[in-house]
Amino acid sequence: MSARHPALGLLLLLLCPAQVFSQSCVWYGECGIAFGDKKYNCKYSGPPKPLPKDGNDLLQELCPGFFFGNVSLCCDVQQLQTLKSNLQLPMQFLSRCPSCFYNLMTLFCELTCSPHQSQFLNVTATEDYVDPKTQENKTNVKELEYYIGQSFANEMYNACRDVEAPASNEKALGILCGKDASACNATNWIEYMFNKNNGQAPFTITPIFSDLPILGMEPMRNATKGCNESVDEVTGPCSCQDCSIVCGPKPQPPPTPVPWRILGLDAMYVIMWVTYMAFLFIFFGGLLAVWCHRRRYFVSEYTPIDSNIAFSSNTSDKGEASCCDPLGAAFDDCLRRMFTKWGAFCVRNPTCVIFFSLVFITACSSGLVFVRVTTNPVELWSAPHSRARLEKEYFDKHFGPFFRMEQLIIQAPNTSEHIYEPYPSGSDVSFGPPLNKEILHQVLDLQIAIESITTSYNNKTVTLQDICVAPLSPYNKNCTIISVLNYFQNSHSVLDHQVGDDFYVYADYHTHFLYCVRAPTSLNDTSLLHDPCLGTFGGPVFPWLVLGGYDGKNLWRCLQIVKTCLLFRFIDFVKSYKNPNLTISFIAERSIEDELNRESNSDVFTIAISYAIMFLYISLALGHIKSCSRLLVDSKISLGIAGILIVLSSVACSLGVFSYMGMPLTLIVIEVIPFLVLAVGVDNIFILVQTYQRDERLQEETLDQQLGRILGEVAPTMFLSSFSETSAFFFGALSSMPAVHTFSLFAGLAVLIDFLLQITCFVSLLGLDIKRQEKNRLDILCCVGGTDNGRGIQASESYLFRFFKNSFAPFLLKDWLRPIVIAVFVGVLSFSIAVMNKVEIGLDQSLSMPNDSYVIDYFKSLGQYLHSGPPVYFVLEEGHDYTTHKGQNMVCGGMGCDNDSLVQQIFNAAELDNYTRIGFAPSSWIDDYFDWVAPQSSCCRLYNATHQFCNASVIDPTCIRCRPLTPEGKQRPQGKEFMKFLPMFLSDNPNPKCGKGGHAAYSSAVNIIGDDTYVGATYFMTYHTVLKTSADYIDAMKKAQLVARNITETMNSKGSNYRVFPYSVFYVFYEQYLTIIDDTIFNLSVSLGSIFLVTLVVLGCELWSAVIMCITIAMILVNMFGVMWLWDISLNAVSLVNLVMSCGISVEFCSHITRAFTMSTKGSRVSRAEEALAHMGSSVFSGITLTKFGGIVVLAFAKSQIFEIFYFRMYLAIVLLGATHGLIFLPVLLSYVGPSVNKAKRHTTQERYKGTERERLLNF
Repeated sequence: MSARHPALGLLLLLLCPAQVFSQSCVWYGECGIAFGDKKYNCKYSGPPKPLPKDGNDLLQELCPGFFFGNVSLCCDVQQLQTLKSNLQLPMQFLSRCPSCFYNLMTLFCELTCSPHQSQFLNVTATEDYVDPKTQENKTNVKELEYYIGQSFANEMYNACRDVEAPASNEKALGILCGKDASACNATNWIEYMFNKNNGQAPFTITPIFSDLPILGMEPMRNATKGCNESVDEVTGPCSCQDCSIVCGPKPQPPPTPVPWRILGLDAMYVIMWVTYMAFLFIFFGGLLAVWCHRRRYFVSEYTPIDSNIAFSSNTSDKGEASCCDPLGAAFDDCLRRMFTKWGAFCVRNPTCVIFFSLVFITACSSGLVFVRVTTNPVELWSAPHSRARLEKEYFDKHFGPFFRMEQLIIQAPNTSEHIYEPYPSGSDVSFGPPLNKEILHQVLDLQIAIESITTSYNNKTVTLQDICVAPLSPYNKNCTIISVLNYFQNSHSVLDHQVGDDFYVYADYHTHFLYCVRAPTSLNDTSLLHDPCLGTFGGPVFPWLVLGGYDGKNLWRCLQIVKTCLLFRFIDFVKSYKNPNLTISFIAERSIEDELNRESNSDVFTIAISYAIMFLYISLALGHIKSCSRLLVDSKISLGIAGILIVLSSVACSLGVFSYMGMPLTLIVIEVIPFLVLAVGVDNIFILVQTYQRDERLQEETLDQQLGRILGEVAPTMFLSSFSETSAFFFGALSSMPAVHTFSLFAGLAVLIDFLLQITCFVSLLGLDIKRQEKNRLDILCCVGGTDNGRGIQASESYLFRFFKNSFAPFLLKDWLRPIVIAVFVGVLSFSIAVMNKVEIGLDQSLSMPNDSYVIDYFKSLGQYLHSGPPVYFVLEEGHDYTTHKGQNMVCGGMGCDNDSLVQQIFNAAELDNYTRIGFAPSSWIDDYFDWVAPQSSCCRLYNATHQFCNASVIDPTCIRCRPLTPEGKQRPQGKEFMKFLPMFLSDNPNPKCGKGGHAAYSSAVNIIGDDTYVGATYFMTYHTVLKTSADYIDAMKKAQLVARNITETMNSKGSNYRVFPYSVFYVFYEQYLTIIDDTIFNLSVSLGSIFLVTLVVLGCELWSAVIMCITIAMILVNMFGVMWLWDISLNAVSLVNLVMSCGISVEFCSHITRAFTMSTKGSRVSRAEEALAHMGSSVFSGITLTKFGGIVVLAFAKSQIFEIFYFRMYLAIVLLGATHGLIFLPVLLSYVGPSVNKAKRHTTQERYKGTERERLLNF
């Protein structure tokens, strides 16, 4: 027995290897039908059979590892064809990564054809089958166990887990695993692929995972390829997009800037608080020192603080005049003499002056016949040579203008969520209210009704199909409608399609929807329905475009639907549509422009009331009524109306002159300039009229001499303010912002013409009105005589003048009040400086709409529900060489492409979407073209005889592959071959056999020029993340430009000299905000600089006066920023125009007081400040403050938010800040640090009035 035992053991050792390595099959060929077009395999337990020669090409394509020797396999040609058909779906998604697809093919090739099947396949259920053709008895394999090595499964999964499906911005496994990619692993992926309930597997295959033999079965443990490994010498590793280990570390966004803080508080607050406290300490310390000094040297403690000893204010007055004093006095005297003579001439010759004034007005205003009002937002907000404008023009030239869109956001507030329970297994899924089938049917009815809208144009009926974008036209005339209903082919029958029996529903619209949101480009949902997901227009419907209100990846919990189509008569239809189950927010391409026009029309009445109040006040306030009996004689209604007409005429002249030049008007010019010129013009009118009313006619002085003398006194200050404003506005026209540039030109010319008409036409009219009054004729009814009380016209002081002279000025300039004024105003200034950097930039779109606009509801829904932003196109300018391997690698994102290629950098940016605001991986025409032209796919085929393109859907044996299935053929096409097939790709329509056709997706993305010899400009499209605020839009544009700049620099470093730039429809509107801070600083600085120069010259080189006036104006501007922060007014083109205007109006508030101070000959600064405020304060207060205040208050009732915010709030702030600074702060500041008396001017004035009544008036 001992001798037999070794022999028995040897026999067992010999038998075991024979069992493991023997070739034996478990099936061969196909038998009965499982379901649909799926068939069972026939059970077969014999050795492998030789493969017929007509299957060699197919075997080499699918399973090249078996293509050696005599090729005996466990499958026939039909099984290979079925394998190829079944692998079309995974090939579309996984072939991007050759090693991933290689491992997958290994799994299925071993399953289908391996000559060693019996080692790892175990048939567990069969059924008898009779072949209807041969009547041969066969056996169907109904269930099977597939023993798979756990390590093989893990390595296959690891090679595939990062593979992207760019069309849906999902991981490919999210489509192939039956669940979200984050929940997919090696085992449940393979289990899903082998589960017959997925609609693809013909029978159940149960995978059993183990690396060790189980029950005599040896698991399939073939070698795998990692995604960073090459499959063969031709193909390289997977791309960085599809294999994270190839990329290296994931890019990280730069750290968020740390807020500038001191002691845990905002740094600007701390700095300005400390600065303000230091100022108060120094200021009040200085006052205390002066007070002590005064107590020491003076008996009376009430001696003025700025007395001769305290500040030596008049010490220099006792000496000789400085070198600049005679120059200033001479210049002032020259202006006075010139205006005196001119005023006398105008009063003596009113008919001539008025006639030529009317001729001038008529000639200039006639240009209004050529007026052109631009409402094009691009022209309003974007400079012709700005970067965004040039890039828009480049995009429009090469790819066509961006199409017009209409969009609806639909909610179902009266419908509840419902739970979908997949059969026979799967997690329950919650569907939001709009995804109720009945709601979807109602929405589809609405969509069909919109598509059926027609209109008449040139006596022809126009339909949607006549004007819509149809990317597959003329082969497919379906319009581009981006709607969730396109998942159901916009068909009620497809929406109702379901498969089931009397007990269960196996697949219905839930099943199809869940598949389509993961694979929107699919032409077969792989369920029992087998319905396509691709839109009827030939393009994909991305879920992030048509679904919203969901969290993260749970698309099916949406609360609304977004739909985009292209048509007209859309607004009226949707407004009139009624459905109690649907709440609809919508917008059309023309909606914003229509609502702006409606807004302007709706606020015409409000604006008219505003101007009417100002006109009425001006007409009544100019008169000085001394008694009821002379009410109609002393009133100056007609003169006030004439003054208003002069102001409006100056505006009309300005508009006319620039209309002659072809410059278009804007709404800002029309709305703002009348307000500005009215403020400037009316102030000058009040100064001129009230100065006359207070003046005593000298002995033997005629009316023309008196008015000439008065004009000589006040015209220089009118000239100072008007010319300062004109220069400020004209210099402001240097701005590159169209809105500011246009406004500045029109405003500057209007102010200049207004000044010229005031010192000519208005002076003549004033002379005529005085003559009427002297003859006791009624105002307006000048031919009717009035009551003569025998007193005639007497010089008198108005109540307001007496209030300023006797009460306000003395009170304001008291010693105890002046320091408080300085402290308060400097405190407000410090606060404004602290918050300047916190003023928001941009313009909320909803603010430009009327309060009752339907567009506001759309904006609210847009911000609340949408999960994607506007599309963004990364444009590669014409000239790049796509035909070389190097040039392709710089751009593409697939296998073998550079890790810093164009597509890869955009993909990396999308990975950091919270920072870059690029939400999704780009659609890449060049990568899809390489997939399309690859010989492994069935997309690119040619007719053998004609070499013309043969679409993949055509069944014709004469159609052959474009490129051979050889190592060379598998490489990317280059040179002429690249250009040979590219036009075919761009004209190929997607179909069930090939979903990669580029006609719908890329026909407009690639410019082929030079008779199809080279590629011109191209773009790569993606989407921004959802953008809600102006800050979001601005940041998105900045980040996209940053990404494009990095791409350009990378490509330039590799030898390409062509630029990449981003383009989105909103860039041209938001580009202004990238430089708005610089533009604001530039415009306001230039305006202030010009005001300083003009003031310096007109005041006769009074340097310190010019400095003080500009400091006060600068304080007003800074405080305007403080008001903007407090009142939620953002910085944009509209507010910048108002800031430039406020700079001009501030001149009115400050220049008259400043000049009056410099012309005063009083002994001390306090006295001179008091005289200046008394003489000019009442005119400034009544001419600007009261005039504007009444009109501004009415604007608070405007329906438009933009009027209420940017006009009422800012205008009110301008008037209040200007009045308080000009009438309170400036006199106090001058009383402290005002310039000393110009001794030459004092001497000249004293000599001029020596021995006259005016000498007494100079020392009132």
